[in-house]
Amino acid sequence: MSVPVPHTAMVLAAGLGTRMRPLTDDTPKPLIDVAGKRLMDRMLDPLAAAGVKRVVVNVHYLAEQVEAHLAARSDLEIVISDERGEVLETGGALAKARPLLGDDPIFVINTDAFWAPESGEPLVALAEAFDPDHADALLMVADTGRCLGFDGAGDFFLGDDHRMVRRGDAKSAPWAYAGARIIRPQLYDAEPVERFSALRVWDRLIAERRLMGWPLDRFWLHVGDPGALKDAEMWLRCHGE
Repeated sequence: MSVPVPHTAMVLAAGLGTRMRPLTDDTPKPLIDVAGKRLMDRMLDPLAAAGVKRVVVNVHYLAEQVEAHLAARSDLEIVISDERGEVLETGGALAKARPLLGDDPIFVINTDAFWAPESGEPLVALAEAFDPDHADALLMVADTGRCLGFDGAGDFFLGDDHRMVRRGDAKSAPWAYAGARIIRPQLYDAEPVERFSALRVWDRLIAERRLMGWPLDRFWLHVGDPGALKDAEMWLRCHGE
């Protein structure tokens, strides 16, 4: 049983962007310009196009700049989850924001990657594929042979039933987490508000066979450092994006 496109998304925008220095010395990573468009907007626009109405955004590093940029958007209701005191990573951020997320499934979105051609269709497909009777989280995953800027060995193996297994000791895995997922926010009801990675929750779900993956049907661009930024801009120019 699929779910409607979520009304709410959690957008992770609190990172320090250390790998992107010196560009992030005075600009937060989500606001880095990529071929004339802010990195954050390359995911906020697809969210709006998919039908999302409300976005919870966590802020920490150069938070005032992020808040000012978001205030200029009129197509989304923006709610700030303030992490100025301590950056809480990808798991702790959701634990802190849990009271703001409601009880219906939500999107969780990173701001250091995007897909092309840009549209909301991959998010709509993710919602259509999510069945909360069989999974608590559905991760969008990118083919490591169809991406740019990802220098890892892959994150997951994906079974015929779409259930996920971590790469573990294998030299490589064919799928990388693409920075977008749909979850039941109740996953974080009992999690403490402390610094921790979402991997802690994912590993529990893998053991329970409640973590599933959905392949992204677009080219994926990960912008993790200045070199990857230059590569992404060149790719976008070459492909008319």
